[in-house]
Amino acid sequence: MKEQIRMGVVGVGKMGEYHVGVLSEMPQVEMAAVVDVSPARAQAIAERYDTSHCADYRELFGKVDAVVVAVPTALHYEVAKDFLTAGIHVLLEKPCTNDLHQARELFDMAAANKLTLHIGHVERFNGAVQEIHKIVDNPILVECKRMGAFSERVRDDGVILDIMIHDIDIILNLIQSRVVRTNVVGSSVFTDRDDLVTAQLEFENGCLANITASRASQNKERTLSVTQRDAYVLLDYTEQEIYVHRQASSEHQLSKGSLRYLQESLVQRIFVHKDNPLKLELQHFVDCAKNGSPRRVAVDSELYSLEIALEILRQFNEQRQQRAHES
Repeated sequence: MKEQIRMGVVGVGKMGEYHVGVLSEMPQVEMAAVVDVSPARAQAIAERYDTSHCADYRELFGKVDAVVVAVPTALHYEVAKDFLTAGIHVLLEKPCTNDLHQARELFDMAAANKLTLHIGHVERFNGAVQEIHKIVDNPILVECKRMGAFSERVRDDGVILDIMIHDIDIILNLIQSRVVRTNVVGSSVFTDRDDLVTAQLEFENGCLANITASRASQNKERTLSVTQRDAYVLLDYTEQEIYVHRQASSEHQLSKGSLRYLQESLVQRIFVHKDNPLKLELQHFVDCAKNGSPRRVAVDSELYSLEIALEILRQFNEQRQQRAHES
């Protein structure tokens, strides 16, 4: 294959622009064009990054070797299918689709046409996430919090498919066991969708996972903690840092007027090589598309992450409809 790979970005909202910015700095990429339904937005991004633009993604057929698709989730299946049919490699922003059968069809199409189809789970390329896989070997409990304030920008999906899916994907790859039971509670705060959700997953191997995702919180938190028999591991996504607590002991002292809890442990701070996760994700995608390098996550794992996310969403919607009926 030629030295550079011709690429386009379809959908240049906030996330799409991030992709354009990173791709424009990659020497192995020729930034061929950007596409957006807003001609003014497409033109502004194209001028900023010195590339061409159009309003119809089909105009890219024959002009690009690979694309990043960052359009609303409801359009993922249609747009990705058209590019795969045209023989073009696709990096599709998460979630793959909002339908498991459609997602499986897209992966089958990619395999049949010997094309790369990657899903934009950018947290996989967070240095701390990669490092924690080397530390965790027998988790008992995994807890994730991904919380922040509401943004008018994100209305197409609720928190399950927008942000919780990151943690579902990481947990499934960390625990390496099948989910046998799912419990979901949540509420709609600012929209009629899932704005605040907590899901508890029980795995075949006995491990438990608690995942909380919220866009109704004024504080921003992105953490993952793992309890093992010999350690407690805390990962901060934002800072890309890991702390390991070992040899913990706790006791309580009852003194006049108060009950005090004491805890002692040895805390290790793990060195993490910090880099831009989006850059690493795009480099991996380009390497797979350009050189045929193996994908980092198996297709079955991609589909299983989506399956669990959709089951959590199904339970949330079922409960919401039940509450509406009761009222």
